[in-house]
Amino acid sequence: MVSLAHPAQYFDRIQAACPATGVVSLDGDTHVMNASFNAALRGVGAICHAVDLILQAKDTNAFCATRPPGHHAEAETPMGFCLFGTAAIGAKYALKQAGINRVAVVDFDVHHGNGTQDLVWNDPEIILVTSQEMPLWPGTGDATERGAHENVINIPLSAGASGADLMDHYHQNALPALVAHAPDLLIISAGFDAHCADPLAGLAFTTADYTEITKMLCDFADQHCHGRVVSTLEGGYDLDALADSVAAHVSVLMEHSR
Repeated sequence: MVSLAHPAQYFDRIQAACPATGVVSLDGDTHVMNASFNAALRGVGAICHAVDLILQAKDTNAFCATRPPGHHAEAETPMGFCLFGTAAIGAKYALKQAGINRVAVVDFDVHHGNGTQDLVWNDPEIILVTSQEMPLWPGTGDATERGAHENVINIPLSAGASGADLMDHYHQNALPALVAHAPDLLIISAGFDAHCADPLAGLAFTTADYTEITKMLCDFADQHCHGRVVSTLEGGYDLDALADSVAAHVSVLMEHSR
């Protein structure tokens, strides 16, 4: 499944980079050990299996509690703790299944999903909506970055912005574009590092905001995607805030499950 988004030589390079012992740094943020390669593969396997379960009507939604995250991994570049572009792979995998003609990916991590953007840039069947604090690492995510088919919507947020601010952007710009795209499946890159307690950035989301954001996305999926949602964990670096936010997110998914 990795080959849906990454060339074989990249796959081999990441596998070879993971040492038998100790830790190797691929860049200033991305460090790997012996177990890292299999962990990343399990993340890819989890999102593809979740797609299978939903299309087999085992359930309508799923949450993949996996690490490492994936949304910074570009086609041939690991970045920001990410080795493989999990959400993008899940979207591309879904498009190969019967009954899935278009997919939406929504990323509310505090950092720009540059990897997902890179991997879906040329895919008109995939629309990406990604919100992020700017300026902030990795430095991409300007509203002018639109994709080869106008299939990318970037929502830059200033430090201090709240979850309510993001939802205003969703209502004004993202949701109309998502409705027009008419996706058969929604994939969420669920990063929780926009939380006001998170140490790596400056947005001011609360746990309650993640409840409301998830409700909004699930309501959209109920109306336009037969309720089909696959969510995969991205960032989140304050453990208490992460635990509370994930619990809020999953609780809403469970309420919409049928």
